[in-house]
Amino acid sequence: MDMSNKTSNAGQNLLDLAYDKLEELIVTCELKPGSHLRIQDLQTMTGFNRMPVYQATTRLAADTLMIIHPRQGVQISPIDLSRASLLLDLRRDLERFVISLASQRASDAQRRQFRHIANLLKTSESLTISEFNAYDSKIDQMVLSACGEPFLQYTLRPLHTIFRRIGWVYHSYTAGGESLDSTVEGHIAVLDAILSGKPEQAALASDKLIDFVKDMLPVLSDELPPSVFDVRMEFKQP
Repeated sequence: MDMSNKTSNAGQNLLDLAYDKLEELIVTCELKPGSHLRIQDLQTMTGFNRMPVYQATTRLAADTLMIIHPRQGVQISPIDLSRASLLLDLRRDLERFVISLASQRASDAQRRQFRHIANLLKTSESLTISEFNAYDSKIDQMVLSACGEPFLQYTLRPLHTIFRRIGWVYHSYTAGGESLDSTVEGHIAVLDAILSGKPEQAALASDKLIDFVKDMLPVLSDELPPSVFDVRMEFKQP
């Protein structure tokens, strides 16, 4: 056995695990938008040692989810709703492409997976936002896997995380976001469209889901205080 490869794989696995954990903490705003932390703080929160955490922060910075300040630590990227609106236009085109492609390329085994997830969502009595995000992440992974093009994963994963965080804020803090019914129905429609094997239907379902996300943005801007999007903007009454 090549021990160097084994060591390399173990290091990569720790990097991926640290990345996944930090990504989750960003999505759920446990790492508050705009907050500053030391690498040691992130080690404590994730339970991983310095090297995988440092490597994960480097990757998250490349994904524009963190900002690295040399010798000072890291900052969690604030939620910028104007930027999100621009990125959503980009995401619309990319999602339309990948979901249409998945509807054409998905194997029989992958279609069985899509059908299984769709049935689980259809029969779920109620979901928390955390439970739904687990489904959402799985669906994203399955769609990208069905496409069979690794470049798409590297392009779309940061966008998925950016908007999963926005969705978490919307469903956690706004009156209209209390129910997950609309977003669940939108994802079921996408899954059914992929299963249809018709790229035009898949593209339409994708656009409708993006429209739902677009409608979140003005609600967030109107209803929530700026400190939700950037902790540095918190106003303390005298």
